[in-house]
Amino acid sequence: MKRRHFLKHLGLAASLPWLGRAAWAAADAPPESDPASHKILTCNVRVDAAADGRAGNGWADRKELCAEVMRAQKADLICLQECQHVHFKHLKARLPQFDTFALSNPDARAYPLNAILYSRARYELVSAGGFWLSEQPHVAGSKSWDSAESRFVNWLHLRERSSGKEFRLWNTHLDHIGQVAREKAAELIVQASAAFPAAFPQLLTGDLNADATNPAIKLLAAGGWTDTYAAVHGAEDPGTTFHGFLGPKYAAGDSKGKLKRKIDFIWCRGAVKPLAAEIIRDSRNGHYPSDHYFVSAVVAL
Repeated sequence: MKRRHFLKHLGLAASLPWLGRAAWAAADAPPESDPASHKILTCNVRVDAAADGRAGNGWADRKELCAEVMRAQKADLICLQECQHVHFKHLKARLPQFDTFALSNPDARAYPLNAILYSRARYELVSAGGFWLSEQPHVAGSKSWDSAESRFVNWLHLRERSSGKEFRLWNTHLDHIGQVAREKAAELIVQASAAFPAAFPQLLTGDLNADATNPAIKLLAAGGWTDTYAAVHGAEDPGTTFHGFLGPKYAAGDSKGKLKRKIDFIWCRGAVKPLAAEIIRDSRNGHYPSDHYFVSAVVAL
């Protein structure tokens, strides 16, 4: 797709489920946050799979822990992947201080559903949308190249209420099979983000199903994006963020080795300064909130 046509259709692609503000009890006050910084989480919450349930790792077994881990982080922004409606409903109820925007594929499963939660007290929504990571990005449910699933990116354009500062937050989940699809998706995201002035603050979160050595990740870096974790801690890989509910017992990864390293990222672009970053390895009695560790970053705009 030619760049001018792609950019023309960016604002039209978010025609499917977006789930917005709801009225919640005021019992939960907004989390405390540093007015000079913003804390972001990226969280692959793992689909509700029957096999996980038989092993004691189904959503019913870990939903309270998942919400507790998120709440403890006192984040301003939370980006989810593999979030189904059963996850979405529970997390909205447990995190009532957040408004939400979500996008899903138009099939019966409504999966995957990438959701973004943002502090209602801190941010005002300017606009929201998304597009599909395919040769027809404005066609809902489309997929291309060697992609096993229909993949997409959704975004929020937010304004901080206190300062008036604006920024864009992107959230995605790249394909778990197709290498060409991952690279082409990275190119589309770079192309879309490059439409903004170079200094405009942008953030990108997601399970990218690729580590820092993968050409798709290198395309993002070459396209102007900076991995916040690497910016804070250096380029050395910190180890896997996928762990299959095994925590530190997980060591091998799959036969191709793609899961041996960090595959969950928070990126920044423009006038954004990474201040802190963490892989969140919280557990309770040997159980984990997901088969991925969540990742956080603290940034200044």
